[in-house]
Amino acid sequence: MERGALKGHGALLLANVIWGLNSPICKTVLLSPENPEGLNHFALTVYRLVGAFLLFWLASAFLPRERVAWRDLGGLFVASLFGIQLDQILFLWGLSLTSPINVSIIATTVPILTMILAMFFLREPITPLKTGGVLLGAAGSLLVVRMAKGAVLLILISSRGESGGGSIAGDIITLVSSVCYAIYLTACRKVILKYSPVTTMKWMFFFAAIVVVVLYHRPALEVDFPAVPARVWGGAAFAIVLSTFLAYLMVPIAQHYLRPTVISMYNYVQPVASVLFTVVLGLDVFGFTKAAAAGCIFLGVWLVTMSKSRKDLEAEQAAKMTDKK
Repeated sequence: MERGALKGHGALLLANVIWGLNSPICKTVLLSPENPEGLNHFALTVYRLVGAFLLFWLASAFLPRERVAWRDLGGLFVASLFGIQLDQILFLWGLSLTSPINVSIIATTVPILTMILAMFFLREPITPLKTGGVLLGAAGSLLVVRMAKGAVLLILISSRGESGGGSIAGDIITLVSSVCYAIYLTACRKVILKYSPVTTMKWMFFFAAIVVVVLYHRPALEVDFPAVPARVWGGAAFAIVLSTFLAYLMVPIAQHYLRPTVISMYNYVQPVASVLFTVVLGLDVFGFTKAAAAGCIFLGVWLVTMSKSRKDLEAEQAAKMTDKK
């Protein structure tokens, strides 16, 4: 495997481990009947996106300046709309209504959606190897979620998050969030590849920050800051610094080296990260069955990585034409 591809896989692994912890942690931050001291989901969205915007622009001050063409700002706004604004607003909204378990299950649709959308937007072929890898990863991910359900719910109950119930409305909102993220990975790929990851993210979060401040500044300002406990602010800090700033920085790094379907396959890592978290806390054990499920996920990632891209098939076709001549 090339060095760039290894860099992309490493970036995605880090991002999705963080996102695997993000759902249960954010659930303990969000306002609910069981967590009356929590934050409104719109307020947390504002803090996440504005906080990440400030961090990306601060990081860009220490890097060589990169000019963005005016015509590409529109493309970056569209990328921000699907990859950050709709994705994050809907994600936290859905999470406030449903359980992290349901969110983990719905996340398994992202690779399937991305594979289909990549066929339309990027003319990437749906090969048997790619399909097999996606389905194998989905099976492993769903098995991990099923086995981890009790331990994850125990974390939430002990953190005064919720009783673990889901809702159809929350599940649908979360599913739409997944669709938006899949659109971002495929339809917005070209403009993302033109610039460095920090430049891409600073402009995407610039647009996202403006939109959420205009729409949701009132819930963000109405928070009774002194009354919010330290554990909630700690979870919010995790969401801003790690699951938004750091994890989102990793995605465009990976996009420079890996195809959209490969990137989306790492969504299957998120429930594994949640399970390992419960094991570290002593609430679960990591036995053979969980190891086998995790193995299915990483084997699925490998199969999708090894599947042929449109460029590979075009190169093979060109070689055949040359041989015939």
